Amino acid sequence: MKDDDRLALRFDCGATWLNLLATRGRCFGADPVERIATPERLGEWLERSELSPVRPPSAADVREAQALRETLRALALAVAAGEPPPTGAVAGLTRFLDATPDPVRLVAGERLTREPPRTAGAALGRVARQAVDHLTGPEREALAICPESDCRGVFANPGGRRRWCPSPACASRGRVRAHRERRRAGSG
Repeated sequence: MKDDDRLALRFDCGATWLNLLATRGRCFGADPVERIATPERLGEWLERSELSPVRPPSAADVREAQALRETLRALALAVAAGEPPPTGAVAGLTRFLDATPDPVRLVAGERLTREPPRTAGAALGRVARQAVDHLTGPEREALAICPESDCRGVFANPGGRRRWCPSPACASRGRVRAHRERRRAGSG
């Protein structure tokens, strides 16, 4: 796989907060892929998520985004698996939300929008609030975990028909493995 493909930002997981989780690929493998390693990449991800802050992201914002992502990942994996959420992750997310107030101010124009966040932290606060709504509401039942051991990406699967995350690499590897197992079982 080319480096460009590995580093491509993904927006196919079913919700903005789930797309944040996808900013680190193959996180359970030997060679994880960090897709928001710089302020510029975080800025690109926020822009494509329609969350561009007034003030551009800094290196500290990158660290904050990565920490929020891993906190949300721990909660998402637990909720999707039907397990109790990790206490430390709940406390960490609560601290983050308490520290990032972001009142809703609507803007009427060509379409209804929300006033841009002032900072990257405020933008991440919006992502965190979306995650909380998803993880605690009825949509939590549609969360699924990719069975690929190095991925374990969490994605929205409302119809329950997807087996792997939206990454073509995971589905391809899974299908090849299943095919080999069927062949092995048929020859034995």
